[in-house]
Amino acid sequence: MRLRVLGVLSVLCLVVVFLISGTILGSASRELTQELQINRAASLNRLAQVAFDAAGDGDTVRLQREMDTYSGLYGEGIVVRVQQDILASGGLDAGRSDVQNALSLARLNVSNTSLEQLEPFGSGSQVIFRPFGSASQVLGAVVLDVHAGTAQQKLRERWLVVGVAALALAAVLLVGAARVTGWVLRPVLRLDSAVHELERTGRAGRLPEDGPPELRQLSRSFTAMARTVSASMAAQRQLIADTSHQLRNPVGALRLRLDLLQLELKTAREHDAAERALAELERVEEILDGVLKLAAAEHRASEGYLRAAGSPGESPPAQPVDPFPILQGEIERAAPLAEQAGCRLVLAPPPQPPALVACHPAELGQMAGELLNNAMKYAPGATVAAAVRTEAGTVAVEISDDGPGLSASERASAATRFWRSPRHSSVPGTGLGMTIVGELAAANGGRLVLAEAAPHGLSARIELPAPPSSQAASGPGGGGARA
Repeated sequence: MRLRVLGVLSVLCLVVVFLISGTILGSASRELTQELQINRAASLNRLAQVAFDAAGDGDTVRLQREMDTYSGLYGEGIVVRVQQDILASGGLDAGRSDVQNALSLARLNVSNTSLEQLEPFGSGSQVIFRPFGSASQVLGAVVLDVHAGTAQQKLRERWLVVGVAALALAAVLLVGAARVTGWVLRPVLRLDSAVHELERTGRAGRLPEDGPPELRQLSRSFTAMARTVSASMAAQRQLIADTSHQLRNPVGALRLRLDLLQLELKTAREHDAAERALAELERVEEILDGVLKLAAAEHRASEGYLRAAGSPGESPPAQPVDPFPILQGEIERAAPLAEQAGCRLVLAPPPQPPALVACHPAELGQMAGELLNNAMKYAPGATVAAAVRTEAGTVAVEISDDGPGLSASERASAATRFWRSPRHSSVPGTGLGMTIVGELAAANGGRLVLAEAAPHGLSARIELPAPPSSQAASGPGGGGARA
């Protein structure tokens, strides 16, 4: 936007400078042309008067002397026709076509003392003439060959002065346009950045109040709105976390009462009803745990966005860590659950040299654990492979299985809160696992990518940026080993 506005203002400034310069130069040309024309017309009139006197007394010596003096002084040629005699000076040829044409018109008592407007780099000369004689008879004519070299030199000097002044004026106007553009657009660009920050993080800092009065008021209004929106989102997030936390106490008390109630039940039907109630209670506890984890993940994601935008977050950025030992620990912890689900866990060997990621170890372990649990829960009996792979500038922690997988449309919706595939409606779960992984990945500057595994199944990749110091040493990693 700045370049577009500055381009328009620059064009307008140059047009203004061009118009002003053109007006001044045109005026200078007309002024010098008029000055030359008045001067040469006066000389022509004086020579015509001397020629008239010579025609009266028949003595052309004085006339010739005047003509030679003028030609020597101005370097311009003169031709005078007195009766039937032709006098010339300054090297002007009386047989030249324009001179002959002027003499012919003068016989008809026609005069021409006007000059064409001067051009700074024009060449050649112009002929002016006038007849002389009595009221009823033309006695002769004077033809003057006007050379405009001196006047053109003056005009060129004025053009040079005007050109330098025009360049200086254009520079001043362009600098002024750049300053005005920056003054007007700087608040707009800050506002645009603040809108994107509010969209990403739910927070926005206070905007400086500068620029035109209207933009100052807009900055104040946006700052007030952003504070309201941020406070509302923070209060909403806190309400969800507090509600989930506070519900744990009554849920725990309800579980205790159900356990005590089971001791008093007698019939199998009563015990079956109590088991179903206890299963629903366990589902409520699972949902509360998931909501608490999601609230914490969203809070961490907002901190990660703030750091990426250059704003100070509430926790320091993570130090580079090797993700392979963390993934290996999660594989070991998931081994009992894999045995129950009939799954086989495979851990690829670490890449060489070891890959590093800027990620909090506990959060990386939580993400890997969620993905492993999902794979074993929704693909029982499958082979679940885990690996750390390095690519250009990124390190991926990949968990894949050879189960039924998800379709393309299902993969696009998998990270949505509480979404579950219709095929898995009978499998216990909350539909928050992928959402939590996606938020934690974003909190650490990465992303969650779901793709189809070969030849079938689901591949979940946590792609995290590699620290700059380790990118040069990263190489492709892979392989397979039994965990």
